[in-house]
Amino acid sequence: MSETEQPVFTIEKIYAKDLSLEIPNAPQIFLEREQPAVEVGLQSEANGLGDGIFEVVLTVTVTARLGEKTQFLVEAAQAGIFQIRNVPDEEIEPVLAIACPNILFPYARETVSDLVTRAGFQPVLLAPVNFEALYRQRLEQQQAERQPGEIPIQ
Repeated sequence: MSETEQPVFTIEKIYAKDLSLEIPNAPQIFLEREQPAVEVGLQSEANGLGDGIFEVVLTVTVTARLGEKTQFLVEAAQAGIFQIRNVPDEEIEPVLAIACPNILFPYARETVSDLVTRAGFQPVLLAPVNFEALYRQRLEQQQAERQPGEIPIQ
């Protein structure tokens, strides 16, 4: 990398790639008055699209249960196309795993809340997420899974 090549990180497009809402026990579930137990799952995935162009998809899954009954299930895949150039190869993965999901999360949070409200339920307000901590936790887990003496392949 020469001195004139500055790192480039730009957002090309942010979009909802996939949305799903299921209310398997409607309409009876609307007669229930107790508070549901809410579970939230996150998954992030990155794919190269070409020279310095990447798609990152942050999938948020929210399941609300009343005992054994599912009140609702929402899955929102919020995606973005990002341009990343003049960045050392070893720094691209953290950008894709930390910076991009940080940008996408507020959009996913709004999409989930809006979809749940439109379905007739109280909005689900997702708490902020520390994607850097999740990334570091995943790296530690991968290192722990390696056998002693095993050499990682780059």
